[in-house]
Amino acid sequence: MTQAKHLRLVTPSSRKRSRITTAQWITIAVAILCVIGVIMVGSASSVISMTLYGSPWAIFIRELIWIIAGTVTFYLCTRIHYEAWRRWIPIVLFGTFGLLLIVMVPGLGVASGGSSRWIGYGLLRIQPSELMKLALALFIAHFLALKQEAGVPLKRLLGPLCCVTGAAVVLVVAQPDLGTAMVLMVILVSMLVAADVPKVVLAKGMGVVIVGVTVLAFAMPYRRARMTSFLNPWGHATTTGYQVVQSLIGLGSGHLVGLGLGNSREKWGLLPNAHTDFIASVIGEELGLVGIIAVLCILGFLISKGLRAAREAPDRFSAYLAVGLITWIGAEAIINIGAALDVLPVTGIPLPFISFGGSSLVITMAAAGILVNISKQSMSRPTRSASPKPRSSTASPTARKGTRPSPNKAPASKRASIASKPRSSATAASQRIGSSSRRPVQAPSTRQRKAR
Repeated sequence: MTQAKHLRLVTPSSRKRSRITTAQWITIAVAILCVIGVIMVGSASSVISMTLYGSPWAIFIRELIWIIAGTVTFYLCTRIHYEAWRRWIPIVLFGTFGLLLIVMVPGLGVASGGSSRWIGYGLLRIQPSELMKLALALFIAHFLALKQEAGVPLKRLLGPLCCVTGAAVVLVVAQPDLGTAMVLMVILVSMLVAADVPKVVLAKGMGVVIVGVTVLAFAMPYRRARMTSFLNPWGHATTTGYQVVQSLIGLGSGHLVGLGLGNSREKWGLLPNAHTDFIASVIGEELGLVGIIAVLCILGFLISKGLRAAREAPDRFSAYLAVGLITWIGAEAIINIGAALDVLPVTGIPLPFISFGGSSLVITMAAAGILVNISKQSMSRPTRSASPKPRSSTASPTARKGTRPSPNKAPASKRASIASKPRSSATAASQRIGSSSRRPVQAPSTRQRKAR
């Protein structure tokens, strides 16, 4: 038995032990966050659900319905190749702009809490500003990749991108929804950073964004009140700072391990929007510091895997798109938890995959599904083998038709031993003459006679 056959018999299978891919890690993280969201929404909404609908399970059942719809959307987006989205970008972008205009038409837009952000009736309501996040990320990624491949300088791309993003921001602020407008601007800035825009140009753009957000934050009286309560919530504990104060009380009441699942006191009418904007406070109250840190770790893990999917993306479009999508999810998580901790002003941004929501949850699941698809496509790219294919021990070098053995080739061990022995040129020449004289003379073959 030859050595090669012996190795094949005694060594274990060459198939590597399967490891969890980036796409699978993203799926696992999203699944865990959705399970936490369903449980915590059911716990945080039991009292207000009983008050509004007569059943403590009404909002919980709605959340389950939206989770199922989001799961189906997530699965479909993982199966659709990310390149297919490029054909639908004009329809999605202009359609979303149309929906943002319809929202402001009296009688067509659904108002709630002083804002007109929804279209539809009952459970079948969508929030166009949430769809704009996905539409804008797709458009920016497509525009940057298309123009850069054509050799257009980055400076010439800023004008069209800022115009489209600015139009979306103006329509969203008019609802009013300053939090979503901030997320749209963060998406644009992150994708420009990924495209390696010059730092001077980017600094000027960031200055314009900061000035614009500051002006918008203090333009309306209720926004000025929010900023004042953010700076000193305890000084406005009975008015504009009430939500933040109650959120801090709930977080402080949880201590290390919390009061126990379902034992929140803030959800009994003390903390408004406990199952939506301030669900992080309920998590801290019922699960304690351990629970809120666990949620933060899972979100951070998801963001890191999303950035890894962007680094491993097959092309420019998918890389820019992955950056925009994961920045969107990360920005919402930071803004929501920052508001609950009184680190950032209250803007009404939900906690991704956890807060109660309809269209926001489904569209965020779609974004996560596209991330998974990008990661899958990067893993399916053909790679070069690190080790050469083993030759069969029984195969002869002249077995293949049309090949001739090279007289200079010899086994590696033999070449090494020959090279290690010093010899003079005369000795080498005599050896070559002797070897050639011992070689039998063969008659020319039929092919050689024809060639002559």
